[in-house]
Amino acid sequence: MTDDGLPEECRAENAIRVGQPPRDRAEALRKLVWILPWLIFLGAPVQDLTSGAHPAAVTAAGWLALVSFTAVYLTLVFRNMGRPITGRSVAVLVVFLGALAVVLGLTLGYAWIGLFVYVSVACGATLPIRAAYWAIGLNALAMVSVGLTESRFDWSLVLVVVLLGFAMTGVKQLVRTTVELRKARATVAQLAANEERLRLARDLHDLLGHSLSLITLKSELAGRMLPDHPGKAAQQVADIEQVSRQALVDVREAVTGYRRPRLAAEIAGAQVALTAAGIVADVPGEPDLDGVPEESEAALAWALREAVTNVVRHSGAGRCTVEVLKRHTLDGHMLELSVEDDGSGGSGKDPGNGLTGLTERLEKAGGTLEAGRAGRGFRLVARVPAGNPPAVGSGA
Repeated sequence: MTDDGLPEECRAENAIRVGQPPRDRAEALRKLVWILPWLIFLGAPVQDLTSGAHPAAVTAAGWLALVSFTAVYLTLVFRNMGRPITGRSVAVLVVFLGALAVVLGLTLGYAWIGLFVYVSVACGATLPIRAAYWAIGLNALAMVSVGLTESRFDWSLVLVVVLLGFAMTGVKQLVRTTVELRKARATVAQLAANEERLRLARDLHDLLGHSLSLITLKSELAGRMLPDHPGKAAQQVADIEQVSRQALVDVREAVTGYRRPRLAAEIAGAQVALTAAGIVADVPGEPDLDGVPEESEAALAWALREAVTNVVRHSGAGRCTVEVLKRHTLDGHMLELSVEDDGSGGSGKDPGNGLTGLTERLEKAGGTLEAGRAGRGFRLVARVPAGNPPAVGSGA
């Protein structure tokens, strides 16, 4: 899990960056797995060179040209260099690929027509969008010019070349858009955190500004009255004590309000935590909390946090299901939270400290807790009062 609440594999910087150098061995391996299968189009040129249809000098020159073509292509797409290639260098290398494909196709025969596929892919992966479109079109025209020299030219190859080039431009745009969206999401989260800190600062200022000013004023008055009017000074000191106690109560209430967890936020956090742990998460949407006391919601939110923590740390589960339901019982309306996994952990006979503290927290809110094995997994059910039901005949 990352600081911005995203699973590590979903972060923007962990996506495969098309047309950019890899940053570590893992990304280099992912790029190799993605690139190497496309080298299948080199099978025809290799077969042509090994068939013995050309003189030795031509065969040697063909191998040298094929190796050079493949190296330049991998350099463009893989970008495994000490520093990123400049735009001018990219253009020069793409032109070199196209020229080499034309020369080899005209001199060595139709078997080399597949090289235009790599030229198209290189154009789509490395050039800017507008330039890539023009380059792909020119590459297709060059392929047609070379192919028409052979009576067996397959026109469907032109469509393949064009579609692969455009597909690469689409992949590049998709990756770029995904990176930008995730960066924007991280920015929004940071701005929200900053706004929350500012709100806390404003609230604390509003709570303490008047009280501290009053305490300062009364302290000055007490200091002036102390020599000649000790009785009045004592009254000022008593007022200071009363104001400071009230300020302490206000701060505690404010901090308690900020620390109280919300069930909707905990459900979203549970989704992220379970997914990051490789557990299939089946969680509900935003629950209906109309009429539910804040104390009951907070207790249920703590229960969900404790349950998900146990699932992630101890269960070894592959799937976890979370449900939030309103039930009508003999004790009144109850809000029920159910967390069930298919793991083998959490089967101890004695409850842990977390479940013990959770039981006490729920009992304080008027709720109950049930936890134990259920089938092949473990199930936790927490219930809290959901408020008073509407009176019979009230029209509700």
